[in-house]
Amino acid sequence: MRVLITGGTGQVGSELSRQAWPDGIELISPDRDQLDLGDPEAVRTYVANGGFSAAINPAAYTAVDQAETNVIEAFKINALAPAALAQATRDAGIPLIHISTDYVFDGSKVGPYLESDPVRPLGVYGASKEAGEQAVRSGNHRHIILRTAWVFSPHRSNFVKTMLRLSDRPVLKVVDDQKGSPTAASDLALALMTVTLRLLEDPEAGSGTYHFVNDGAATWKEFAEEIFRQAAAQGRTVPRVEAIGTADYPTPARRPSNSVLSVAKLRQDFQIEPRDWKAALRETMANLEVTRVKERQ
Repeated sequence: MRVLITGGTGQVGSELSRQAWPDGIELISPDRDQLDLGDPEAVRTYVANGGFSAAINPAAYTAVDQAETNVIEAFKINALAPAALAQATRDAGIPLIHISTDYVFDGSKVGPYLESDPVRPLGVYGASKEAGEQAVRSGNHRHIILRTAWVFSPHRSNFVKTMLRLSDRPVLKVVDDQKGSPTAASDLALALMTVTLRLLEDPEAGSGTYHFVNDGAATWKEFAEEIFRQAAAQGRTVPRVEAIGTADYPTPARRPSNSVLSVAKLRQDFQIEPRDWKAALRETMANLEVTRVKERQ
């Protein structure tokens, strides 16, 4: 069976290719020259001729601040591309597993967000992802939408790598009034594999929206402090972290003050048990340290 993976060079796409998929599963991760997600006809043709059994869509426009002025590109990748994939996978009779985000919520809720909570995005990025969700739901009844948050990995740009890049500074000021769920791309990829295999094994498996994040929550400051605590244990020089408020670090896009996601529904329906985010971070940090040592040799 062939499984299409979009965005194969991104954080999640890279980790999907590293999972221990069962024998008989072939992963197809086309680059942009092979599949232009901005071209609906190209998407339709590629899926129709690919002989796929399922499709996973981690591809996204994730530049949250740039999206405020690059509205067309954000909606093109985050809404129109999922719409084209939903229609193409529906016509091919295969399920679509689509990745969405905590930014569909406005952050005003006290406590973890449930899948059934009203969405109210604060900016263009969240609005484009919410439009993508709607397109997937209406375009292919065989779908799973998996919302996630604060993804980190050894690949591409992310908060962990940014903090380590800035670790030679004596002091770092980090926002302490936004709370979320740090999530390892490797753990998210494992959850995606589990969900995909269930849909392949059971064509009658239900569709729906779910959340996956690592267990626990933190503010950005608490996240940074844990990164540096683990970095110090590796012998790195680390800065002192000082708390600032969102108002002290203005950005073009507003962020939700609370984007903690509940995974209870995923636990119940797919028996997926996320591990603690600090343990997931430790594994990622170890992989980054191995890379750093090799680069010095």
